[in-house]
Amino acid sequence: MLQRRRSQAPAPVFAALGDENRLRLLARLAGGERMSISRLTAGSGITRQGVTKHLRVLAGAGLVRSSRRGKESLWRLERRRLNEARRSLDLISRQWNESLGRLKLFVEEPE
Repeated sequence: MLQRRRSQAPAPVFAALGDENRLRLLARLAGGERMSISRLTAGSGITRQGVTKHLRVLAGAGLVRSSRRGKESLWRLERRRLNEARRSLDLISRQWNESLGRLKLFVEEPE
């Protein structure tokens, strides 16, 4: 059970999103089309090995998934993980807003 909780934690997602090259790869996959490493490499300015490394990081965070077609791996975006991360950010935002609201009441309270 601990392993499941750890894999669903948002921290690996945010760590994976912290790299500009990985964000570009996700943007290319956001269209919904499955793409090979060759297609993802084209025009990216990154080597095939670099793209593969970034895809492995994204896959480890659950953001992308590959499937085989012959000798080729096709990659696709896992939107569910991005939605989970967005919900985590929404929760943090609400908590901050509530905290700031309490601070405002405290500061503005007459003595």
